[in-house]
Amino acid sequence: MQVQQILSQPARVLTQGQREKYFADGFVCVEDIVPNDTLIELQRVTAEFQDKSRAETTSGDTFDVGSGHCAETPILRRLKSPDIQDDAYWSFSTGLMADIAADLLGPNVVFHHSKLNFKWFEASDTVKWHQDIQFFPHTNYNVLTIGCYLADTDMSNGPLAALKGSHKEDLYDQYDAEGNWTGMLSDEDAAGIDMSRVEYMTGKAGSITIHNARTLHYSPASKNPVPRPLLLNCYTSSDAKPYTAHPQPTRNTYKVVRGEQVIWAEHDPRPCQIPPDWSGGYTSIYAAQAGEN
Repeated sequence: MQVQQILSQPARVLTQGQREKYFADGFVCVEDIVPNDTLIELQRVTAEFQDKSRAETTSGDTFDVGSGHCAETPILRRLKSPDIQDDAYWSFSTGLMADIAADLLGPNVVFHHSKLNFKWFEASDTVKWHQDIQFFPHTNYNVLTIGCYLADTDMSNGPLAALKGSHKEDLYDQYDAEGNWTGMLSDEDAAGIDMSRVEYMTGKAGSITIHNARTLHYSPASKNPVPRPLLLNCYTSSDAKPYTAHPQPTRNTYKVVRGEQVIWAEHDPRPCQIPPDWSGGYTSIYAAQAGEN
């Protein structure tokens, strides 16, 4: 669907102003939108998984852990595919978040994937500038990610930041000069970003961030010793069809969570870079940006 068609649909959750900001800037932050009881349940389940990660020694199908991770000093970078790890996460993905996705994608919404990222207290934990769509190209760009802060997030603990209007500009090359996938901009390209256009999306626990898959974004390193969790759910319009292998499919991948499946794909003429073949599996953006793959 085109932007004006989407905006002509009645809003379920967001205000019209919030919807218009998303389409104008490529992102929007909405504070204090998650009900408190839902937030408390997500925090409880997340704390349990953090504790379970202590038993891991290397990254696997459930946990992505950083260098030095151990039972005494766990460094959990990501809980992979939370949608299949606990019903609380999947209920969240198909509840309020799906309604919000419909406000920005149109009435027919497909679930793509989820992840739970943790921001740690070390300089190397910067998530560098990148765009999402090169990881999972679709026939059009009605693809977005909704993040939910599970802890209060300000400039001290690495909030998500995005470049206004970048979703309307060209996509970047996320391979290095030797042809290796890095999942990020080169240092040269990153140095050319106009930081006066950058907005840092801060908010209390229960606030959400929403960004389009073309939008340039990153998060700076945290200065807080307490890890900051961000629960992320990615959705697509039903008329946006994938044309590469899914990086990390689950039993919920491509499920219709609002409306219905459509049988006609809509094609955006703008090109999209093709990622490596993910059919053999995928680690995480942390591993790619650190050169661990």
